[in-house]
Amino acid sequence: MRFQVRDRLLGFGEDYWIEDDRGDRAFLVDGKAMRLRDTFELKDTHGRVLIDIRQKMLALRDTMVIERDGEPLATIRRKRLSLLRNHYRVALADGTELDVSGKILDREFTVEYDGELLAHISRRWLRVRETYGVEVVRDDADPALLIAVAVCVIHLAEKEREED
Repeated sequence: MRFQVRDRLLGFGEDYWIEDDRGDRAFLVDGKAMRLRDTFELKDTHGRVLIDIRQKMLALRDTMVIERDGEPLATIRRKRLSLLRNHYRVALADGTELDVSGKILDREFTVEYDGELLAHISRRWLRVRETYGVEVVRDDADPALLIAVAVCVIHLAEKEREED
């Protein structure tokens, strides 16, 4: 299943609908204004919070945290020993890890678990400016989590580029 995500998703105070491949609303992004760190909620079409995303404040490296129901679900940071700047590690709460690699700033990358493709993120499928697609490849994958991972990785890569 494919989703269309606006490129500047983490704007403070912004709300935005993520649409599925049929053009139907799938998730609402509720940007939280007046926060000290980048924060937003990913909600379903009924307004229930599925995922909370926030920047971790006291970390040696830029880190994003994904929570579900107030419990940590994943922590995302650039892979420590990678020569490539476009490689991120997603540490899930259950101890497993996802690998994110590709051209993050170009919005051309993949999310894998143990070498198996879970999602492909690309701008190529869409003609709408300032958007990219998230294609969830596996039926048993969590689309909300994979969208949140894509958003976090892009945000971290852009922050790193700004600091250079």
